[in-house]
Amino acid sequence: VDALEHARPVTVAVLQGGVYGGATDLGLACDFRLGAQGIDMFMPAARLGLHFYRGGLQRYVSRLGLNAAKRLFLTAERIDAAEMKAIGFLTHLVAPEELDAQAQHLCDTVAAMAPLALQGMKRHLNDIARGELDPAALQDDIVRAMRSDDLREGQAAWSEKRAPRFQGR
Repeated sequence: VDALEHARPVTVAVLQGGVYGGATDLGLACDFRLGAQGIDMFMPAARLGLHFYRGGLQRYVSRLGLNAAKRLFLTAERIDAAEMKAIGFLTHLVAPEELDAQAQHLCDTVAAMAPLALQGMKRHLNDIARGELDPAALQDDIVRAMRSDDLREGQAAWSEKRAPRFQGR
């Protein structure tokens, strides 16, 4: 699951039905979580006598906050889609018939972004959420993006009122 969280590409989880146990952490490792109305989730670890692993505990706290993490881990409470959205587990909550189209729209939107800036910001946002920001690495990525052909292409596209054609350079 940690490898998924640290993957270079932006990741999207499309959720239908129940999201239970380890699947909740798999979802939290993704950058975006789209859910269909009618889904639910719960974390039964304590009910089973299982102590959850470090990466999962950290993801719950960094993504959902300490209070929601305690509520879900320490009570094994089942929550519905609206509550999943309210606590930040879901980034998008849509009608079941709209799920595929919304997922495709999100993927198309992300794919249109400048790769260097996108990948760097993803990594540093996750590091900030875990309290592990490396300021030197952040500065290196800022400078790399500032010197990139992609920045010049983005500026030109903006002024010419056209979609940018990023190359990741």
